[in-house]
Amino acid sequence: MPRIIAGHAGGLKLQSVPGDATRPTTDRTREALFSWLASRGWLEGTAVVDLFAGSGALGGEAASRGAERVLLVERDRRAAAVCRSNAEAVNHRLGRPVVRVSAGDVDRVLDSPAGAGPWDLVLADPPYPLAGPALTGTLQRVAAVMAPEGLLVLERSSRSPEPEWPPVIEPLEARRYGETTLYFCLKAAGEAEESDSEGRGQPL
Repeated sequence: MPRIIAGHAGGLKLQSVPGDATRPTTDRTREALFSWLASRGWLEGTAVVDLFAGSGALGGEAASRGAERVLLVERDRRAAAVCRSNAEAVNHRLGRPVVRVSAGDVDRVLDSPAGAGPWDLVLADPPYPLAGPALTGTLQRVAAVMAPEGLLVLERSSRSPEPEWPPVIEPLEARRYGETTLYFCLKAAGEAEESDSEGRGQPL
């Protein structure tokens, strides 16, 4: 059973999605991911979208550690129901409605007002079979809803080739955790936004 690792809801037990339709992020990878994000200021006060959310554990962790608002996006009906239950539990522990859920196809949600953002942080764990042009199309939609100098963290199989990134997405680094690789990528800021940068979004 997954649980929130740290933050205001630390220790809270979460429901798991029954069956094998989803692929939960391992505890080791989740701890490493959030240590990376927290040490670089990517959680406090940010707007976060958790795509292909599964149980919503990643989004719940972000909310626990200070995200201002979190959207969980999940197409599978059983997983979306678990997301709603876990979002309710996290919100109850936090004492305010930080986490919400949008049930539906990720591409459609990103094209809708619900997913329009702008999002400071995008956490995406698409099914491994989603690859090639289909994955590129999703990444283009992701880039369109990211805030200037926003961060994308994409989880992929370590055996999969590196995705083809949209022109505005700049890969920073890739970290491998066994069978999983996390890609950390920034959205390039336009000239108008560069002068307004406040430092967050420069994680190296």
